[in-house]
Amino acid sequence: MALLFFSSSSYDFRVFIVLSFFIVLCNGSSYSSSSPSSSLFNTHHHRHHIAKHNYKDALTKSILFFEGQRSGKLPHNQRMTWRRDSGLSDGSALHVDLVGGYYDAGDNIKFGFPMAFTTTMLSWSVIEFGGLMKSELPNAKAAIRWATDYLLKATARPDTIYVQVGDATKDHSCWERPEDMDTQRSVFKVDKNTPGSDVAAETAAALAAAAIVFKKSDPSYSKTLLKRAVRVFAFADKYRGTYSAGLKPEVCPFYCSYSGYQDELLWGAAWLQKATKNVKYLNYIKMNGQVLGAAEYDNTFGWDNKHAGARILLTKAFLVQKMKTLSEYKGHADNFICSVIPGAPFSSSQYTPGGLLFKMSDANMQYVTSTSFLLLTYAKYLTSARTVVHCGGSVYTPGRLRSIAKKQVDYLLGDNPLRMSYMVGYGPKFPRRIHHRGSSLPCVASHPAKVQCHEGFSILNSQSPNPNILVGAVVGGPDQHDRFPDERTDYEQSEPATYINAPLVGALAYFAHSYGQL
Repeated sequence: MALLFFSSSSYDFRVFIVLSFFIVLCNGSSYSSSSPSSSLFNTHHHRHHIAKHNYKDALTKSILFFEGQRSGKLPHNQRMTWRRDSGLSDGSALHVDLVGGYYDAGDNIKFGFPMAFTTTMLSWSVIEFGGLMKSELPNAKAAIRWATDYLLKATARPDTIYVQVGDATKDHSCWERPEDMDTQRSVFKVDKNTPGSDVAAETAAALAAAAIVFKKSDPSYSKTLLKRAVRVFAFADKYRGTYSAGLKPEVCPFYCSYSGYQDELLWGAAWLQKATKNVKYLNYIKMNGQVLGAAEYDNTFGWDNKHAGARILLTKAFLVQKMKTLSEYKGHADNFICSVIPGAPFSSSQYTPGGLLFKMSDANMQYVTSTSFLLLTYAKYLTSARTVVHCGGSVYTPGRLRSIAKKQVDYLLGDNPLRMSYMVGYGPKFPRRIHHRGSSLPCVASHPAKVQCHEGFSILNSQSPNPNILVGAVVGGPDQHDRFPDERTDYEQSEPATYINAPLVGALAYFAHSYGQL
């Protein structure tokens, strides 16, 4: 996430940048960014329907993107080959090992709050749709494990969570590759004295959800994740407070906890109930649900507000697992779904003229992907229970929910007024100047010399296409009028983020399977 910029530059990179050379050298051996098979107009037949899009190709690329966001020592099977090792001393400022994890977006900071949410949503994608992923399932699990290995490090000390590595304000005053970063790698934490129930409960949710993912394939690792999730949630619940209250200068305005911590406690408890099947979490939800905002009217689901996700997840426990004490969540979940159905009673969502769900100008595509995932997941639960959504006097079937989600995903992949795919490397037309330091600067292979803090700003402010293709990255997307300038300096529309991609993975797996592509 980028919010601050400085335009000073001590060197003009255009002197030595020959973009065609960099693109070949940096991307020549990495995953192909486009191929005949990734055409927007390939056809696949399923139940007499034709798919315009190659959802399987998009799925592959949406997972590959996470390799471009890796921090730490890269493995031998790294496919995004223009990236190199980075952040190898992270944590040393407080004498802990915090090497690894993900950079959240186009900068070089490791923000624990959105990283944990990303992990939860990647895990939920695999839990619901992993059985459809075929050859991509190992890659999806690898993306999850890269995050959970880091989260285990960040929660190694009892009643302490290391929630951020790097000073965001100082990082944003530089435009340099993660391999070169020389800004101070400050470490920030929450503990008993400086609580962070929001980030702690989200971290517990991530660990618990991932424990479900690995339960059969790696039971020992799964048990480790679940044991840690239980401990971290207990910490979140016992020492209450928002993490941005104690760490405001460090985490705001980047990832302030605007919605408070109640939604994360409900969300975390829901995941622990699902992962442990321990009745104490069910009792916790029954006793505290209303206080934690179960019935509050909010129709935005993302890294900050988890209420809608918790309602959908808990409705599965009622509809599919027949936990009748959670029956009220069906109504709460219906209310959220009704709020996003165009033309439905109580619909409160805005759509662009081209049909894209529009919540806000900054990284709007995150709400498109998260809402699409919830629509598909809820449709799955409804189908299993043979029921529907009730919006006042109107009824909406699971098929209607799926069609809304498909329209959103198809818009993202190119069915829009600009015929622009908002996934980098997918289709013939996609963003070429994304707001991303590593993608925009020459890779280490082509330019081994260090890129100094301010030297990259001439590239940031130029119209040159990025030399390194961050395959699979989904950017913030168009404005409320379906316009997209493809400007590198426009972080609201041109910056990718891990939490945009994470829920999209599940949605793409569903559509790829539905149209016979998997």
